[in-house]
Amino acid sequence: MINQFFANSYGSFPMSGLGIGLFTIGAILFFILLLATIALKGYALWYAARRDEKGWFIALLLINTMGILELVYLYFVVGKWRHVKVIETKTETPSSETPPPSATSAQ
Repeated sequence: MINQFFANSYGSFPMSGLGIGLFTIGAILFFILLLATIALKGYALWYAARRDEKGWFIALLLINTMGILELVYLYFVVGKWRHVKVIETKTETPSSETPPPSATSAQ
């Protein structure tokens, strides 16, 4: 009788409810990570080619570090995403001491 109870409670897939849910979430997260890695690799390769850095281009093309090397290149070498201080310059406005030329002075 106990064997029949346990035989009916298990499905063909172990942990069928929890396993399928975790597999689905893992697959979605993996797909998002894959898309982000492809985007970062393309962006870093584009900058390396544009800056004519063949060594970085080859390294970025061949070494797969799930986006870590690409982030290091873009942040430290290219200087992308660094905060730049904007220095405001004051422009001089024309002073009100000198009157504008008038049309009545031409006699």
